[in-house]
Amino acid sequence: MAEAVRELRASFAAGRTRPAEWRAAQLRALVRMIDEREADITAALHDDLAKPHMESYLHEISLAKSSCKFALNGLKNWMKPEKVPAAITTFPSSAQIVPEPLGVVLVISAWNYPFLLSIDPVIGAIAAGNAVVLKPSEIAPATSSMFAKLLPEYVDSTCIKVVEGGVEETTALLEQKWDKIFYTGSGTIARIVLAAAAKHLTPVALELGGKCPAIVDSDVDLHVAVKRLAVGKWGCNNGQACIAPDYVITTKSFAPELVNSLKRVLERFYGKDPLESADLSRIVNSKHFQRLTELIAEKKVADKIVYGGQTDEKKLKIAPTILLDVPQDTALMTAEIFGPFLPIVTVEKIEDSIDVVNSKTKPLAAYLFTKNKKLQQAFVANVPAGGMLVNDVALHLTNPYLPFGGVGDSGTGSYHGKFSFDCFSHKKAVLVRGFGGEAAARYPPYTTEKQKILRGLINGSFIALILALLGFPRERR
Repeated sequence: MAEAVRELRASFAAGRTRPAEWRAAQLRALVRMIDEREADITAALHDDLAKPHMESYLHEISLAKSSCKFALNGLKNWMKPEKVPAAITTFPSSAQIVPEPLGVVLVISAWNYPFLLSIDPVIGAIAAGNAVVLKPSEIAPATSSMFAKLLPEYVDSTCIKVVEGGVEETTALLEQKWDKIFYTGSGTIARIVLAAAAKHLTPVALELGGKCPAIVDSDVDLHVAVKRLAVGKWGCNNGQACIAPDYVITTKSFAPELVNSLKRVLERFYGKDPLESADLSRIVNSKHFQRLTELIAEKKVADKIVYGGQTDEKKLKIAPTILLDVPQDTALMTAEIFGPFLPIVTVEKIEDSIDVVNSKTKPLAAYLFTKNKKLQQAFVANVPAGGMLVNDVALHLTNPYLPFGGVGDSGTGSYHGKFSFDCFSHKKAVLVRGFGGEAAARYPPYTTEKQKILRGLINGSFIALILALLGFPRERR
């Protein structure tokens, strides 16, 4: 690990990653890789998660390609110094903000979207001019192996490397000094990453998760709302997504209608036996299958299942499952589910839902379905979340002009589009002055007259500026 980092630091120190031409060449190579090896990428995602081909393309491959193209189109403008106003106290001068690469960065990715969540941060790191180590998740071994094989065929391997492995290899990586660490995954591992980074004062971006709520008002177009809710939950890797709705909040009076509509839509999407549906991802491995089945095994949870609940341990399949009014003290309601269970919480008035959301940790995403503008305004103003979407699910992450990231327990830092470039850049402040415009008042010995002129300058006095430029008070040479 140390040798790999030394090689990357040597490449970075030699200036190899800084030119716009190098950055653009790597991004074009990634686009070519995605185009030429789409079948390999799809096959790896199917091996790891039985991910439907449509989901693989829509949620991973197409988004990664779009991210590359967006960076290519914006790269030259992003790299330009940004001119900013100069203050009166430094007159005459010019000021600018110069984006510069951080250096050698580490990207540790997640298993649930193992292609997109690996390549997307790497795109930002390359665009910003960094050398990169990518550590794909060992829980998605086919995709990890694919990256180790394919990336060196397409990109500059003296500046971009893939390191495979599990806990031992990740621990060894975290012992090295990095200029930034970008981690996507659970809060538990994030704390380990953060502790390791602290030893070297390394800045960290953490893309985590949490219990993402979806509030459903009774005034919605129910059929449209339920289709969007269903595809945002079960059509996103069968609920194994950090932005998938973790639970729904609606009124007691509207809950039966919502449940019935969800049942109809789920049967239409996945058939009478969803365990046989090719359009549902499987659970990633037996450990996560066991964790999920234990969540609904408890009697006071199992009794609340109103739809689904079927499992197939051999195939690692769990059917879409709806639960109603599960006790709040159960593991299902306190921990992030990250699976195909959707509990529905009921309140007397829909306005009460905001207090329910705010009683939990800040989520990565929060969703609201309503036609009520007042409720929408209250939701946006009063619910802290990484991101929000009104009347749909998950689509906010497809807009490259919006930052994607968490807040509080759901993460720190953001990326996507130019935000990815900024995530891996340092904004360097640059002030340039000539040798004119000397203000004698700034130099000792300090006098009452000098103090008056300096106070006037600081307070924006035009007269003080003229006096200072004219060299008052006169100094002896």
